[in-house]
Amino acid sequence: MRIAVRAAVLLMLALPGVVQMAASAQQTAAAKMEFDVASVRQNKSNQKPGSNIPLGPQNVYGPSGGVVSARNFSLLYYMTFAYKLTDYQQQALREKLPEWAQNDKFNIEARTDNRDVTKDQLRAMMQSLLADRFKLAVHYEPRTVSVYALEMVKPRQPGAKLRAHPANAGCPAFSPLVKTAEGKPIASLPDAGADGFPTFCGGILGVPASAEDRYSFGARDVTMDLIATSLSSWGNLGRPVVDATGLRGMWDFVVDYTPDPRPKYATVDSGGPTFEGALQKQLGLKLAAQKAPVQFLVIDHLEELTKN
Repeated sequence: MRIAVRAAVLLMLALPGVVQMAASAQQTAAAKMEFDVASVRQNKSNQKPGSNIPLGPQNVYGPSGGVVSARNFSLLYYMTFAYKLTDYQQQALREKLPEWAQNDKFNIEARTDNRDVTKDQLRAMMQSLLADRFKLAVHYEPRTVSVYALEMVKPRQPGAKLRAHPANAGCPAFSPLVKTAEGKPIASLPDAGADGFPTFCGGILGVPASAEDRYSFGARDVTMDLIATSLSSWGNLGRPVVDATGLRGMWDFVVDYTPDPRPKYATVDSGGPTFEGALQKQLGLKLAAQKAPVQFLVIDHLEELTKN
């Protein structure tokens, strides 16, 4: 039996970069980019989720040969990939979506004849696939909400752990298939001699922390807009973060802090900085509470899976 979700579902997306992304997504959808072959099937097993490409909102991506092979993910997770939803945005959507869209798991096997397809093109094809199989229809609406503006502590003076990405630096894309001898994704390890900056480029990645009671994450070759939108979930801030630094181009960063509350497994107290303290001291950035225009993704219609 099909279940239609008629009520509008509101999803917060931070400006300004996401406004352009929203317009781009609508234009791409209008072009009707589609997979040449696609299968979507429900998975009722306890199989571990996995995909041949990273399905998050970031740009980390290795050549896929035009294939998407993903197993045991929820519709919400596939929407995260298709519409570049951050963790905070997922949570906003989770509060409104029907339980089956969050809890039922699906396998997607899809292929395009374009072997050099980009990740954004795959996102557009995924949007078309979700519209076809789940009758998903969306549009965007602007709202003014409470946000944190990410600002410079001192104009044009980044901290020691925030640097402009070197134009000639080698920057390999992340592949989930590349692992250490212990079977851990190599993207979680710092680059030797690179002051703890992640090995791979294009996305926000966890890296080994300096002490047991700390968290550490960073990125290479990313925009300040992507850095800003990642802070809401990493810092457990409870509201979106928008980029107001004025910094353009691509950036590398790494930040190390003690979360509040401290991890239950921690047996030491390193006296580490708070999240906001680490932003200021290590990155030269600060958070300012304010109101700002934000784009909302509104789900107009959604149905349970149709047959292939």
